[in-house]
Amino acid sequence: MNVASPRVEEVSAGVYAYVQPDGSWWINNTGFLVGRRGVISIDTCATERRTRAYREAVAKVTDRPITTLVNTHHHGDHTFGNYLFPEATIVGHERVREQILADGIPGYRSAWSASVEWGDLEAVPPFLTYTDGVTLYSDELRCEVRHFGLPAHTTNDSIVWIPERRLLFAGDLVFNGGTPFVLMGSVTGAIEALDLLRELGAETIVPGHGGVCGPEVIDRTQAYLRFVQLTAERGRAAGLTPLEAAQETDLGEWAGLLDPERIAGNLHRAYAELDGLPRGAPIDLAAAVLDMITLNGGQPLTCHA
Repeated sequence: MNVASPRVEEVSAGVYAYVQPDGSWWINNTGFLVGRRGVISIDTCATERRTRAYREAVAKVTDRPITTLVNTHHHGDHTFGNYLFPEATIVGHERVREQILADGIPGYRSAWSASVEWGDLEAVPPFLTYTDGVTLYSDELRCEVRHFGLPAHTTNDSIVWIPERRLLFAGDLVFNGGTPFVLMGSVTGAIEALDLLRELGAETIVPGHGGVCGPEVIDRTQAYLRFVQLTAERGRAAGLTPLEAAQETDLGEWAGLLDPERIAGNLHRAYAELDGLPRGAPIDLAAAVLDMITLNGGQPLTCHA
């Protein structure tokens, strides 16, 4: 499969999205703001090659230094490239730092296609952290980095909200064209987080994966998560395992989303919550990943990174 090349989109004056098609496993979006003194980057990429390409794309827009790097959450597609920004202050939620220090460069990458060239990766966590949020300025442009205080996609998701422009970098709280994924977070928490996103009144959204879009992506992501909830309730009532529930479920309107096997991982999290486990509490991630592989025909999960 040929995946289109990444592209830079100026989504507002001096604010850019770096969109990496096709937005499937490990192929995320980043972004950057160009000010007089320097550049604020929002996230990095999964592989050394992709992160170096991102830096080259920024350099084509401006010769100013990258002074600040914000991590929206700890997942490697957004943070593995941190080490290639030695000149930047790396900013993230305190749990992003904790998780990167705990995980390092995790071995679960082996669940994806063996052909991925990860590069010579080094785990580098944020060294400026916050609990609820922090405000950054690109010249006079206010950028609000917020953690909503609840597990959603992970336990440590943050957004970058630029109120003056009605512009939102949503991280992986929303996926545009890809299957939402909450295995390491919370189904109910993600639904609540999306309600909070909607209240912002964003006009332009840069999702963690997929093309730049409008606020309609919030409704669609939330509708999928409610489908996961309903599927879990029915499967658990019928005595099915998460995998069995996934195998028996007709994805219907969600079948065309990228990486549909994520339904199995999402059901593991939904079952845990139905069983009374706190949001974001540790569950058996290896079992969930194996179920996704089973649902993928027993083949490693597809990755074009």
